[in-house]
Amino acid sequence: MKEILQFLAELETNNNREWFNAHKKRYEAAREKMLFITELFVNEIRKFDPDIPVMDPKDCLFRIYRDVRFSLDKSPYKTHFGSYIAKGGHKSQRAGYYFHVQPGESFLGGGIWMPPAEVLKAIRNAIFDHPEEFVAILEDPGFNKYFKEFDAEKLKTAPKGFPPDFPYIDLLKPKSYAFGTTLTEEELLNNRLLEKGLDAFRELFKLNRFLNDALDNYL
Repeated sequence: MKEILQFLAELETNNNREWFNAHKKRYEAAREKMLFITELFVNEIRKFDPDIPVMDPKDCLFRIYRDVRFSLDKSPYKTHFGSYIAKGGHKSQRAGYYFHVQPGESFLGGGIWMPPAEVLKAIRNAIFDHPEEFVAILEDPGFNKYFKEFDAEKLKTAPKGFPPDFPYIDLLKPKSYAFGTTLTEEELLNNRLLEKGLDAFRELFKLNRFLNDALDNYL
């Protein structure tokens, strides 16, 4: 993991094709390490989340190459690695588990990030019909050990189609139903990454099960 962090730190200050091509072997070694860790997570998560199938870790790992067509920032490479473990891989619209490695900004997370309108409406309908169940997940002590606040922008008013006087209206305002917890560099390097990751992901499963049930029942 130390080699991954070192490569990404140097890439951040040398974000150009010439440097990247000259250090392509280091990138490939870092990528292989990420794939290895991702596969370990997939195999263990499958033991408690039946929504996760047997997967090729390559389907979970995001490309390092940036799409710069519509961006003012023309840097060609991302300065992080990220894997999203969900049915359908990193392109999935289902709730899953995310592992992000970036010097000083590594984290574990999951849920559903910035879903399309129909997915967001399905989640809101499920929460509207089962608010106590959703609140119980958010207030669960095990869940709160890692995940405390929505990682998302929120609407200022009630979403269209829902009554403003709904007692749990604030739970319908997020634009994403995603959470995250920080990973320190020490945690990345002390061989406890898998242990902490799986402990956090087991707690996150409570949320993901609710969200994926919402997609199955309301879409």
